[in-house]
Amino acid sequence: MQSHELKRTHVRKVGKRIARGGKRGTYSGRGQKGQKSRAGHRIRPASRDLLIRIPKLRGIKNPSLRNKAFVVTLSDISKIKADVITLTSLKQAGILSKKFKGPVKLLGDGNINVPVNLKGIPVSKSAKMKIEKAGGSVINN
Repeated sequence: MQSHELKRTHVRKVGKRIARGGKRGTYSGRGQKGQKSRAGHRIRPASRDLLIRIPKLRGIKNPSLRNKAFVVTLSDISKIKADVITLTSLKQAGILSKKFKGPVKLLGDGNINVPVNLKGIPVSKSAKMKIEKAGGSVINN
């Protein structure tokens, strides 16, 4: 056996050398135009795009992530026939769904003529005035 007859035990595969001209044609295996066809291309990470979209001017406030309170009106409460109205009685009356687990606030929309006792429900000033005028009471724990 002579030195020119020697062969490798494993095949040496040379990787494709892109953008060097030669046998690859005019675009050299890169396709046409676009970010990936440019020299030294780097794809921008998605996190940087998110940072760009956030408003950065003074005075612009991002919306709060807290849950907004579910609004219950006086006209809704006047329909309930119970001695003391709590969150459980609101769920039993069908004003709130039985699986509801968020904050609730009573607003003074509508009128109330029946005396009502509220317990453990946040109430606006106007709603509190109307309830007490009708002969009811508000207890916040």
